[in-house]
Amino acid sequence: MAQTQSWSTRLTELGITLPSVVPPVAAYVPAVRTGNYVYTSGQLPMVAGKLAAVGKVGADVSAEDAKVAARTCALNALAAVDALVGIDSVVRIVKVVGFVASAEGFTGQPGVVNGASEFLGEVFGAAGAHARSAVGVAELPLGVPVEVELIAEVQPES
Repeated sequence: MAQTQSWSTRLTELGITLPSVVPPVAAYVPAVRTGNYVYTSGQLPMVAGKLAAVGKVGADVSAEDAKVAARTCALNALAAVDALVGIDSVVRIVKVVGFVASAEGFTGQPGVVNGASEFLGEVFGAAGAHARSAVGVAELPLGVPVEVELIAEVQPES
């Protein structure tokens, strides 16, 4: 998985600007590095300091709108990685976990979390292919429909 260009250049080519890191809403930090891995905290669909969506998927929020929210969550996770170690230090995305606040009977969690997975594939190509869990839950913080966290392998510290 040789990286032929910087990820920051790739983001520019895609017209994507990493946002500021979303401030924690409780007692945690946005991302932690241990060894060659960065673990992000669960990221919410925040845009410019405001929730982009609230409600349960399958009732208040469509699966397509939740998929867009999952993409926003992944973008916020990349911002947390960038703030901690720099986006160009990413070797690959290892794992994504998506939580979907689901109305009773909604079973489309994998499709919703595809919003995050497809976005990471756009940015990182083969290095964005990852293991994943897509989990339906009753409620999420602040009433959001989706929350995404990720694990990224990064270059060794020099």
